[in-house]
Amino acid sequence: MLPSPYQLTTPSHVLDRLHPRLRAYFGPVRPGSVGRGEGVFDVVGTPRRWLWPVLAWLARDGIVFPVWERAVPFTVENRPARVGRGGTGREAHPTPAGRPTSTPAGSHPGAAGSVAVRAHRTFRFRSGDRTMVDAITAEPEGLVDHLGHRGRLSATLRAEVDVDGPDAGALRLVSTRVTVRALGRDRSLPSVLAPRVTLVERFDDDADVQRVSLVLSAPVLGTLYRYEGAFRYEIAPDTGRG
Repeated sequence: MLPSPYQLTTPSHVLDRLHPRLRAYFGPVRPGSVGRGEGVFDVVGTPRRWLWPVLAWLARDGIVFPVWERAVPFTVENRPARVGRGGTGREAHPTPAGRPTSTPAGSHPGAAGSVAVRAHRTFRFRSGDRTMVDAITAEPEGLVDHLGHRGRLSATLRAEVDVDGPDAGALRLVSTRVTVRALGRDRSLPSVLAPRVTLVERFDDDADVQRVSLVLSAPVLGTLYRYEGAFRYEIAPDTGRG
């Protein structure tokens, strides 16, 4: 079984601080299995409608959506994979000896691709279902999230886990670099223009649910997009393969 991208790019002493119920979410998913969650987002999108034309363009690639809705039911499915640029690739299968058939873990995308977890988050909006697609990969530079079907936008992420405080045991992912792929090359956005992604995943023992909060912000403009909510998660046989 391949280790997860988080295990390949984050020091073990950091991951050891995770709440025990989060370790399944950020750990490996066995080939032939899927990590499946279901819950409700309290809010999704942005009330700043002047941003919606840009969000509508990004929605074509399954990145974000031009909405501002509350109490949105959603599902998430996480699958192990080897992926190339943009999260296109195949599920990882072990050989009889238990070794992966692709290139070594954490390798750069190529013929076999990088160790990844492909995620599909389906939002049940009032206007209909929409699916957000991304692939978290282990790269030489660290943890990278390739956004959308084609992965033209990517964010390099730093993983943090607090030892104490209100978010003790939660995983916080903060973007340190955002790139756009154009003309076959990745081009980093300057810090004065680059949006900042902050994702927090924590476990609520009292409610027995996993809580998630994502904020996309930009210098000067502030919050551009966000979602937050709660769900329950399990690793199950992947009956929807193919």
